[in-house]
Amino acid sequence: MGRHKTYGVFDVQKIHVVHVNIDGVVDLPRTRASRQDKPDDFFLKPAAIADTYWALHEQDPSAWTHELDVRPAGEKW
Repeated sequence: MGRHKTYGVFDVQKIHVVHVNIDGVVDLPRTRASRQDKPDDFFLKPAAIADTYWALHEQDPSAWTHELDVRPAGEKW
């Protein structure tokens, strides 16, 4: 079942479905160890990712987010 079709099926049931793209390196001991040359703002903090998911959970159904990209501020474009 496609992502957009899934939204429609669950919207009727008032179930919030979100596609979240974690587009970066999560700050974990093993990722830090393998990227020792990178500054702090290169990494996504696990607590910040969790806060983002919690904010999605608390969204009012009149303004649900269905797709979200999460990136670190220090990412070079």
